[in-house]
Amino acid sequence: GCRAVNRLADESSPYLRQHQDNPVDWFPWGNEAFAKAQAEDKPVMLSVGYSACHWCHVMAHESFERDDIAAVVNEACVPVKVDREERPDVDAVYMAATQAMTGQGGWPMTVFATPDGEPFLCGTYFPPANFVRLVQAVSQAWRDNREAVLRQGTAVLTALQPRLTGPDGAEPAGGSTAAALDAPTLDAAAAALSRDYDSEHAGFGGAPKFPPHLNLLFLLRHHQRTGSARSLEIVRHTCAAMARGGIYDQLAGGFARYSVDRAWTVPHFEKMLYDNALLLRVYTQLWRLTGDELALRVARRTTDFLLAEMRTSGGGFAAALDADTEGVEGATYVWTPDQLRSALGDSDGEWAATLLDVTDEGSFEEGTSVLRLLAEPDDPDRWERVRGRLLATRAGRAQPARDDKVVASWNGLVVTALVEYLSIVGDEETNARVVEAAMCQAGLALADHFVDGRLRRVSRDGVVGEPAAVLDDHGAVAEAFCALHQYTGEGRWLELAGRLLDTALEHFGDGSGGFFDTADDAEALFTRPADATDNATPSGLSTVATALITYAALTGQTKYREIAEAALARLAPVAAQYPRFAGYACAAGEALLSGPYEVAIVGGSDIAPLLAAAWRAAPPGAVIVAGEPDADGVPLLAGRPALDGKATAYVCRGFVCDAPVTSVEELLATFGR
Repeated sequence: GCRAVNRLADESSPYLRQHQDNPVDWFPWGNEAFAKAQAEDKPVMLSVGYSACHWCHVMAHESFERDDIAAVVNEACVPVKVDREERPDVDAVYMAATQAMTGQGGWPMTVFATPDGEPFLCGTYFPPANFVRLVQAVSQAWRDNREAVLRQGTAVLTALQPRLTGPDGAEPAGGSTAAALDAPTLDAAAAALSRDYDSEHAGFGGAPKFPPHLNLLFLLRHHQRTGSARSLEIVRHTCAAMARGGIYDQLAGGFARYSVDRAWTVPHFEKMLYDNALLLRVYTQLWRLTGDELALRVARRTTDFLLAEMRTSGGGFAAALDADTEGVEGATYVWTPDQLRSALGDSDGEWAATLLDVTDEGSFEEGTSVLRLLAEPDDPDRWERVRGRLLATRAGRAQPARDDKVVASWNGLVVTALVEYLSIVGDEETNARVVEAAMCQAGLALADHFVDGRLRRVSRDGVVGEPAAVLDDHGAVAEAFCALHQYTGEGRWLELAGRLLDTALEHFGDGSGGFFDTADDAEALFTRPADATDNATPSGLSTVATALITYAALTGQTKYREIAEAALARLAPVAAQYPRFAGYACAAGEALLSGPYEVAIVGGSDIAPLLAAAWRAAPPGAVIVAGEPDADGVPLLAGRPALDGKATAYVCRGFVCDAPVTSVEELLATFGR
């Protein structure tokens, strides 16, 4: 099959020539196209883009290269392709119209105009199913309702609006629309959390009180989108209360599983890998948004704890530290005033007892106290010295046992957290090279969990166990591989993520937008589990949805995003009424609402300032990739040259691309900062 080339083959613009083989019967901008529209009494469809515009290529691939879609376009209108870099004037006038009509602009820009060139319907990227419906609706309106089209350019858009917001191509089952996890739902979730909030001691609910990391991640994103002071205040207050309480290890860093009281004083002493991974993300993001010094210190110490106490010989991270030491709960961790004096001498011992709330009565069993840091020390240097000596003393005590198994999903959560920490904080105080090595080793350990092309859930001492991975393993590990792809700029991690997500879709889907927690070929139990709610860890559904959103942004493959939207819609009723059980789903919903943004940074040695700015300022859920143009296996870097030899950032949001920028100020402006 040789295909005839269209008129764009004769053009000088490389962008237009990229479309010369499309079955769409493209015209370049000019009189010929408008004369044909006049003669045949058809509207003109303008498609405006440029060669380094990621979502322009996606729309071309999804719609303009398809014979069936091209046939609809060619029948309904006269299609015109415009290179905005070649015709900035044409771009400017139609962009103004698009912004006026839709409230936003960007490329690809899709405009339907009269044969006189007057725009009556404007938009940007459309997924294939919506694009076909749009073209058909325009054609019908032009034919049957011309006066209204000319009088009011927004009529078609309004008619399509309810459909444009549904999961693409899928008519809602039974004729009724499932509620999407949309802005009103997420605002309702934040309001419900606010009502549930313990304004005295922070956190949610009474005793026992669990660290609400998933809800805090959601509220940080909600604050970033809406500016809600209340959402931020809940996070700040809760993070400070936990960091000053006994649930946090004041000496070595790291968090215990939960507090037995409302005030975060006495923990159940075991330390779980997943809590520390998720809390590391929360404190890192809190510092990113506020510069809060306590948050930064806790993020650093939690990273130190993970690297010092949780790494296994095989490169992964161990599942947990026990609550008990030789059968006695908390024995490693609690102190009396006498023990402080004997470890530190009288002067420092008295000072430490006051600082750390260690009393003769005690806060725990038999007159012992759990260390709390209720206020900042008046002498930080003295506190660092004291902390070091107490740690050394504590190291001489019997230590809790460690569960050395490497759980795929929990290791995925850690890798994602370490990538965020290193990319956002990236500081020298926690040796960045050590963090990077640990993160990559954990990624390799997870890659070793593939057996015969399928993921397994656990390994120990490098030996992979029999149990098949469940849904949350696929989601959390795919998310981790997407994070490693962003950090390293290596294509293999993205490829592995895609394999996991395709497996999840093939073997875990329930056929109606949701997911089972076990694969269709896993051992059959009397019932097939499918719990979509988030609890101590994110649910399989919300981790997979999060990974699908990220993967779609990194690859431009929109079907993955559409599947995520449909899955998250299942949780909309839970999110609005019981958001404490939908925290990660709500965080994913915020990523969808923000775009998510896709940031590609190319260029040589001067890339660091742009990259640091992107990580510090990006909206929720953004993906950020840096490297050389056209790096192998990195879709976001394809066709994106460095401008004038300078490091250059390309920013797209929700399939719409901004013009490339070369300064930090311009980059921040694209985020609306």
